[in-house]
Amino acid sequence: MHKIIFLYTELAGYFLSCVNELTKQKNVEVHIVRWPVNKEAPFNFSFNSAVKVYNRNDFSERSLLDLVSAINPDVIYCSGWIDKGYLHVCKQFKKQIPVVVGFDNQWKGTLKQHLASLLSFTKIHPYFNHCWVPGKPQYEYALRLGFKPNTILTGFYSADYNLFHSFYEKYTALKTEAFPKRFIYVGRYYDFKGIEEMWQAFVNLDKRLNTNWELWCLGTGSITPINHPKIKHFGFIQPDKLEEFVSQTGVFILPSRFEPWGVVVHEFAAAGFPLLCSSAVGAIAAFLEEGVNGYVFEVKNSSSIEATMEKIIQKSDKELINMSKVSANKAATITCENWVESLMSLLKK
Repeated sequence: MHKIIFLYTELAGYFLSCVNELTKQKNVEVHIVRWPVNKEAPFNFSFNSAVKVYNRNDFSERSLLDLVSAINPDVIYCSGWIDKGYLHVCKQFKKQIPVVVGFDNQWKGTLKQHLASLLSFTKIHPYFNHCWVPGKPQYEYALRLGFKPNTILTGFYSADYNLFHSFYEKYTALKTEAFPKRFIYVGRYYDFKGIEEMWQAFVNLDKRLNTNWELWCLGTGSITPINHPKIKHFGFIQPDKLEEFVSQTGVFILPSRFEPWGVVVHEFAAAGFPLLCSSAVGAIAAFLEEGVNGYVFEVKNSSSIEATMEKIIQKSDKELINMSKVSANKAATITCENWVESLMSLLKK
């Protein structure tokens, strides 16, 4: 029986979807140590009975090492290098088994990143011998941190592709008959998400063209929702309630000023949505082809957002459906099944 431990920070539903797929492997035992649920994203998590879950706050640095030693894992995955207790565990096992660090930082070539590259052999490599990143923007950073290509896995962030693609299959016929004239944003209401620029862009567009499109927003946070008759706010929505909104909307938008990846882009691509994203969104590298299934706009630029929205509303239903098909096809490149294959490959090393 292979034993895999995830030393995790903030859990996410998409990660648990991959873990549930992993538990289908009959010879795998899964353990997860997790941080408390983020109050800003109060997801209700349900755990597979085959997964053993531990609360990080219940363990000191020493007792956490005792727990992991008692489990005697074959692979350890660690979310970043922020938790000193996690690092202590990783250092003890690094010379014995694959110890994998995950991060989503894009390589930007900043002074801080160049410094991190220079210090990586004292700050990172004493703890980890592999890394697992979302995609190309992070792969380059992994190389610059000194990880060799054969120690770098990609595709760590995977949406529950099968679930969201089922929405695409379920609602495509209805959307072909009458494409929903609604943009949808799903995310937190914070400055770094760029939602105020998005709202301003939509308000300007509607004032100029008196469009019959609406903008639906799902999320909560510190920014007060704008009051506009065509912008609807629904608050935080649990994942199991999302289908209702997927069925009634047509184009996904993510205006983030900072977004290392953005699994929500993968989710809506799998659901067959044309995509509008800022250039800061890492996931566009995998799921958005400019002018084919969506458009990329400038960060913190409401005029740029407005221009891409206008391109969308000027398209026919048929053109939008064709964009939907491209999104759905691109989404299939990363799945929970691929995720499991990557992880299991470490057991062969």
